Amino acid sequence: MSDSDPAKARFAIIQLVRILGVACVVAGMAIGARKWDLPLWLGYLLIINGLVDVFVIPKVLARKWRSPK
Repeated sequence: MSDSDPAKARFAIIQLVRILGVACVVAGMAIGARKWDLPLWLGYLLIINGLVDVFVIPKVLARKWRSPK
């Protein structure tokens, strides 16, 4: 495999989306626990966004980038 393998780049993007989703959930939980002085609705929004980033977006990207049969 060469360094310009699109599968490696796509895998890295999917993993990055998952990691950022987990970071959003953690930040939302910190806001919800009042560790940070931000509006509570922002914490809930970050949690929802993070869960979508972890569970939905990687599947959509994988389906979009699937090799033709």
